[in-house]
Amino acid sequence: MQKIWMLIPNARWLLATALLLIGKAHAANSLDTIIIDRGVDEPIRIAVAPFAINVDRAADAAVLNGFANPADIIAFDLARSGQFDPMAKENMLSFPSQSSEVFFRDWRILKTAYLVIGRVDADTDSSLRVSFELYDVAGRRQLRAREYLVTADQWRDAAHQIADIVYTEITGVRGAFSSKIMYVLAQDAGTPQARYRLEIADTDGQRARTLFSSPQPILSASWAPDGRRVAYVSFETGRPSIILQDVDGPYREKLTSFRGINGSPVFSPDGQELAMVLSRDGDPEIFIMNLATRKLRRITRHRAIDTEPSWSPDGERLIFTSDRGGRPQIYQVELATNFIERLTFVGNYNARARLLPDGQHLVFVHRREGVFHIAWQDLQRDNLLVLTQTSLDESPSLSPNGSMLIYATQYQGRGILGVVSIDGRVKYRLPSSVGDVREPAWSPFLNDVVD
Repeated sequence: MQKIWMLIPNARWLLATALLLIGKAHAANSLDTIIIDRGVDEPIRIAVAPFAINVDRAADAAVLNGFANPADIIAFDLARSGQFDPMAKENMLSFPSQSSEVFFRDWRILKTAYLVIGRVDADTDSSLRVSFELYDVAGRRQLRAREYLVTADQWRDAAHQIADIVYTEITGVRGAFSSKIMYVLAQDAGTPQARYRLEIADTDGQRARTLFSSPQPILSASWAPDGRRVAYVSFETGRPSIILQDVDGPYREKLTSFRGINGSPVFSPDGQELAMVLSRDGDPEIFIMNLATRKLRRITRHRAIDTEPSWSPDGERLIFTSDRGGRPQIYQVELATNFIERLTFVGNYNARARLLPDGQHLVFVHRREGVFHIAWQDLQRDNLLVLTQTSLDESPSLSPNGSMLIYATQYQGRGILGVVSIDGRVKYRLPSSVGDVREPAWSPFLNDVVD
């Protein structure tokens, strides 16, 4: 008899301690306002002054009127990292937009560590010039400055890229605000009107667009390392199939549709192979497909369930879930030798694991006292840290810089997305009022949209 693992909800979300609003939703399916539950104890004080908007052309002004000031987007990005405390603009003594207008004494009085200023000017008939400067207030010096040429619809892209630069310059960690998130939006699930949409959005939930829509479920979406393709499981034909699809093109191909399970596709770090779960030979086993030749290589051979593969950063190992020891636990297999070892021993349920970029730490779904949370483990010391306190937490996916992870959870009976820092100190959630959100996947670093 086929074995099925189920997660049962059993707790309520923590009450939100802060609510931040920004801009307008620009797509019907965009996620709702981010609710920030927790940040670090002593966040970095930063002021992001409203950018001066010097646009006279009526057409540009009409388009930009529907968007937030770039400063609002930048400040919000930094705030949701949990590491920054952006100053409210009503508390600022001035709104400088160029270096000659910066008076460091004013910002020191306000106990501000860093200052961001900027402006938007008309450039050509079809482009705008967005410029910014980052200052160290105590050191009275400029740290970074840059200009972007953008069209009106690239407004948010420029703001996210500026937030990335500011975050990187101050923390030393590459910013990931310009990356994307992918998730499944389920509407009217379990009814004849059910509709499932594979959505891609900015990391703040804005500008969502539908990549694929179906009346049948969509599962296990994952990104190629170049961010140009995705793989996922679709039930559009009534049985599970693994689909390969371009993010910005017409290409879409069914890779597998064997009898039984076709699931959990995940790209290798070089993008040339796809690990997956197939039960074509009986029990669910891990396979690897060469995407150039479509040739399959079987990796595991066991009568237990072997599922949910993910790759090590060097591409030399696969991490997977198996109940070969009696309960679901995390294992790894060396692809060169097929040597398998167990990685988790704390608790009787550990599943859906992902390695951090350093290859030494693991995040996964962990059951404690009957409730499913997201946990972190140091593979060298076997230390385990539970990162979330919500219930029915599943499908963790790491940000490309390894500092945050996104996961699916429940809030007030609805599926939503949660985000938590890798040390558990920063938390926020991305709810949706238009359906249940599930199966999130954080993109790799993407090429800059604007230069």
